[in-house]
Amino acid sequence: MSSPPDVTAVKTYLLGLQDSICTALEAEETGARFQQDAWERPEGGGGRTRVLSGGDVFEKAGVAFSHVRGTKLPPSATAHRPELAGRAWQALGVSLVIHPRNPYVPTAHANVRFFIAGAADLSPLAHGHSASAPPTWWFGGGFDLTPYYGFEEDAVHWHRTARAAVSPFGATLHARMKKTCDDYFFLKHRGEPRGIGGLFYDDFNEPGFDQSFALTRSVGDAFIPAYQPIVARRKATPHGDRERQFQLYRRGRYVEFNLVWDRGTLFGLQSGGRTESILMSLPPLVRWDYDWKPESGSPEAKLYDVFLKPRDWAAV
Repeated sequence: MSSPPDVTAVKTYLLGLQDSICTALEAEETGARFQQDAWERPEGGGGRTRVLSGGDVFEKAGVAFSHVRGTKLPPSATAHRPELAGRAWQALGVSLVIHPRNPYVPTAHANVRFFIAGAADLSPLAHGHSASAPPTWWFGGGFDLTPYYGFEEDAVHWHRTARAAVSPFGATLHARMKKTCDDYFFLKHRGEPRGIGGLFYDDFNEPGFDQSFALTRSVGDAFIPAYQPIVARRKATPHGDRERQFQLYRRGRYVEFNLVWDRGTLFGLQSGGRTESILMSLPPLVRWDYDWKPESGSPEAKLYDVFLKPRDWAAV
């Protein structure tokens, strides 16, 4: 029988995950270090946002922990779960977005989170005791990769690491979470994926708290082994203004997705979250060009023709 939800254990893990990811990213960087901004949310809770800016390797990298609570959920959370309206809630998570300086290093995003909604008071749950009504809880998260100039070996490594993270928890989970990622990180108004995907899951509680938490830890712990080797391999690749301008153009797609389609952004803004921390995912520089299209057969066209197509990279 699975244990009851343990908010304290989740929080302890997430704080450690933020620490380990920042340490690993700083090991690849020579020109800057993370700066921490601790904050409190007036409605309850708070967090610590860490941002690295202007580095030699990472133009901007943000790794944020938050633990927020409230007594009334925003519309984005209750639209598909009206039974949660009026219930006290807590949300904990680590979210990160890394915008590298070199166009040959892909942008990366990862997120692991836990949500719980109870009756009038959720504080007893932090100590493993039962509340007056059974809580509703779930885990969510994943990671995805957004290259500008794709490399098959990078895509294969990324997806095989993702597969290894979730396969011990069920033979069908990887295929399911990969498809969910492909479907979610899709710009409907452009008719194109944001990148090459990875893993994505939400509302996950099927195997009980212990196994759901174990899977989420496995996903969180897999991010650095998935991303750091790619950074190390590509960060010194020679490039010029052509590659830089294409990188800035493609970053526009990232901004469009986060501001138009991302549910986490909407939840954060609707729930009175801290705007600076929510929007830390946006790149420092970006450009839009009217109706631009890559030249046929060019390296830029290869991104669209080869990498922005759903593919079972782990099987390549």
